[in-house]
Amino acid sequence: MNRLALLALPLLLGAPATAQEAEPVTPASIVEASAPEEWVAIPPEDLLVMDLAPDAQGRARQVIVQLMPAPFSQPWVDNVRTLARAHWWDGTSVYRVVDNWVAQWGAGEDGGEAGFAPHPLPDGVVSPFNPYEVAVPEEEGEQAGQFGLVDSYAEAVDFVAGFPLAQSGDKWWPVHCYAHVGVARDLAPDTGTGAELYAVIGHAPRQLDRNIAVIGRVISGIEHLSTLPRGMGEAGVYEDRAEDTPILSVRLGNELPEQPHFEYLSTTSDSFARYVESRANRNDAFYTVPAGGVDICNVQVPVRPTAL
Repeated sequence: MNRLALLALPLLLGAPATAQEAEPVTPASIVEASAPEEWVAIPPEDLLVMDLAPDAQGRARQVIVQLMPAPFSQPWVDNVRTLARAHWWDGTSVYRVVDNWVAQWGAGEDGGEAGFAPHPLPDGVVSPFNPYEVAVPEEEGEQAGQFGLVDSYAEAVDFVAGFPLAQSGDKWWPVHCYAHVGVARDLAPDTGTGAELYAVIGHAPRQLDRNIAVIGRVISGIEHLSTLPRGMGEAGVYEDRAEDTPILSVRLGNELPEQPHFEYLSTTSDSFARYVESRANRNDAFYTVPAGGVDICNVQVPVRPTAL
């Protein structure tokens, strides 16, 4: 050991333990330290609960979707509520799974063989002809521009009511991130009804923004969709219906005897602002080069179950 190193050794040994052991701030530590009043309860009626058939080991599989808040995608969200109340998806299946793309379920909108539908659509389900983007007054854009996120698909991106959105002028629209749920449709001008839905199970397909309605996001159980075998038929549809994953039931949360209760970290809170900053500039032990920015789809809004 050289002389300079020997001289420095007592200084290192004498350094306060607290300075050496200080834990770096991480997104997880910010969420853990957030105040209870910074969390927003999700009403059970805004949750879509889908129970799949048990897996090969007999384990239950439940997928919970938080529906998109008004005013975004509301004609389709209204359809989804109507379909759930009619128990329309019971007995249908997850019949299409495409690697790095989507897992799709439901049935055709005409009750025919192509969609594997057991019955026609219930009364009240409409075929929306509605823009995928809506005008939102500036004062209602909760976070407009606060985070300075840069996006390749829109003039700006931000968070409103806990959901990531894109913006151009006064127009806002939902974006396609991992685990987000959209309405399958035929070629335009068809917009779909919501009878067939899909969840994104790969890289965020943002080119679908404003081309397909996003009606919510999976907040629990996405693994039950993302780990399904990939379909080997045309467009990822299973070649044999025996390969489908049966859907036992789909209900709105407030219709269940044991209602689900979740909350999300308010996207207007101080903790959420720090959370976004931390995700953009990681400086904990694993990272040596902070990115200096973050894609909106890599800022997963924290959601957690709650007890009554």
